[in-house]
Amino acid sequence: MSLNVKFGVTTWLWTSPFSTESVSLFPKIKEMGYDKVEIAVEDPALIDTAVVKRALLENNLEAIICGAFGPTRDLTSEDETLHQNCFNYIQSCLQICVDLGATFLAGPMYSAVGKARLVSPAQKQIEWNRAVTNLRKVCEMASEKGLFIALEPLNRFESDLINTTEDVVRLIKDIDHEAAKIILDGFHMNIEEPDIEAAIRAAGANLIHVQVSENYRGTPGTGQTRWDAFRRGLEAIDYTGTVSIESFTPEIKELAGAVCIWKPLAESQDKFASEGLQFLKKWAQAPENITTQVPAHQTAETNF
Repeated sequence: MSLNVKFGVTTWLWTSPFSTESVSLFPKIKEMGYDKVEIAVEDPALIDTAVVKRALLENNLEAIICGAFGPTRDLTSEDETLHQNCFNYIQSCLQICVDLGATFLAGPMYSAVGKARLVSPAQKQIEWNRAVTNLRKVCEMASEKGLFIALEPLNRFESDLINTTEDVVRLIKDIDHEAAKIILDGFHMNIEEPDIEAAIRAAGANLIHVQVSENYRGTPGTGQTRWDAFRRGLEAIDYTGTVSIESFTPEIKELAGAVCIWKPLAESQDKFASEGLQFLKKWAQAPENITTQVPAHQTAETNF
């Protein structure tokens, strides 16, 4: 039985920040066979949504909108001006969702990416409470526009607050708002989850988006990811959303430095996207006939 999913790819695979001119990527994304393009919004002011909408329609692509949350967009900070700055940014992103027909805003919006410290349990609870309070406000903002938010766990090197599915399930339970949902990223899961299938099952119906790459951020099918477990988890919860490739280009130095990519992860970014999609389509349609692409220096073969 095939997985009933669509496939997407992030604009971060080629460029940063996304701007109106970045729609030049759309024709090749569609030609590769993708259904959706995941637009990473770093600066909303750079995006003319009327132009982007027209380009989406011309290329028969749908948009997914993801946010970027740096130190000036930190809902757990003691500085409330940073909260407001984050609210303003999220409001702009939500409007982009509306303009481009996306149904949710995704990302680790509970805290600043890279905020990873050893703090006391008391301080952790203070920051958790701030995240809950502020994300409830974000949920209200999203709900007013008929949207959801998808909260993403990050690995321990990028966040000390939400690292696992268990963490994010507890967070949305505390937020207690119907607009709060979950996005899971296979890269982070490969670091933090002892059982990928169980983690996906735990997210259940709240899982509305999935991102994938290999354990080393490389092309799907070339690493150590347990794609069999990934598939079983998605089948178990009847997931029918998008599976989207997320990695980053080493050519944009500021972006590469932020995500610690010091060398190319594929022969080219275009091959990353095209070969990754080929693997995912086979994985979704006929897992019993697919094997992980093992690097030449390895001899083991993993069957789905």
